[in-house]
Amino acid sequence: MKKFLKILGLILVIAVVSGTFYMLWKKSQPEITEYEVLAVERKDIEMITVATGKVEPRNEVLIKPQISGIISELRKNAGQSVRAGEVIAVVKVIPEMVSLNSAESRVRIAEINLKQIKTEYERQKTLFEKGVITGSEMDKVRADYDKAEEELSNAHNNLDIVRDGISRKMEQQSNTQIRSTIDGMILDIPVKVGNSVIQSNTFNDGTTIASVANMGDMIFVGKVDETEVGRVHAGMPIKLTIGALNDRKFDASLEYIAPKGVETNGAIQFEIKAAAQIPDTVLVRAGYSANAEIVLAKADNVLTVPESALTFSGDSTFVHVLTDSVASPKLFVKKVIRTGLSDGINIEVKEGVEKEMKIRGAPKGVAQQ
Repeated sequence: MKKFLKILGLILVIAVVSGTFYMLWKKSQPEITEYEVLAVERKDIEMITVATGKVEPRNEVLIKPQISGIISELRKNAGQSVRAGEVIAVVKVIPEMVSLNSAESRVRIAEINLKQIKTEYERQKTLFEKGVITGSEMDKVRADYDKAEEELSNAHNNLDIVRDGISRKMEQQSNTQIRSTIDGMILDIPVKVGNSVIQSNTFNDGTTIASVANMGDMIFVGKVDETEVGRVHAGMPIKLTIGALNDRKFDASLEYIAPKGVETNGAIQFEIKAAAQIPDTVLVRAGYSANAEIVLAKADNVLTVPESALTFSGDSTFVHVLTDSVASPKLFVKKVIRTGLSDGINIEVKEGVEKEMKIRGAPKGVAQQ
């Protein structure tokens, strides 16, 4: 039994020593790094900048009253189309008591004056028919009578304007009826029936009754960083992506670049505007957020390699070209290249490689020899 235990212990010691030596030998072996093998390809390279902003109507008009009062009727709702001259709302005038009393007094005085002149007119008319007075005297009396009638009519119109804001004679031109000044769609009506409104004048902008815009003429308004604004110019084509429309893309043309930048979060940005070409079949609402893709530079059908395959030393740029794919590890040779345009993923190679060459990419694993 003792002899068996001695043999077993010796075997265990030999196994431990052998395992230790094997692990040490394994660790001493050189590691082999395997790399991805990438192809040199011909592609189109575009340098693109993205401007964030929104889509809105080119011209949005605020409709304001020319008279103060209370909204008595709204004839249109937001979202409806209107023609220039259509009535959107009606304002009821709250008359000033002093002006109202003065207007009523003017009517009474005009009525008294007309009654007196009418009596005189009837008397003179009878005398004229009898040949007692001349025609010139009758013409003068008739003119006085016509003036008195006109004065009474003016007094009634003035009373109507002071009391109701509208006269029967000028009903179609009444400023109590708030009309649209352009053809378009009503974007918003911020007032309700019963709200007080203030007329637009020299000292006050007035209360906005409605905002109307031509939704057939939309523009993109966004911002471009100062590092890229020098490479954009009016007339450049733009691709608009509107998130609310399932990322549909629309063509646009850059129209305006702000001459002055605005600091935003520590960066100087410049406003840009672009005319959007949106089909009539697509409903775009004012204020939709959108991204504008602007192509700053483009190179067609050029040799490209992934940027991840580049290495740098000083002012030089290198790639490792595959020379032996059978050997383990694969053999690569370092070559200097001259690069061009980059889109952030692939980069143009002007010199140093040819199509169908294989180059070393990123490491994909480590193996033991």
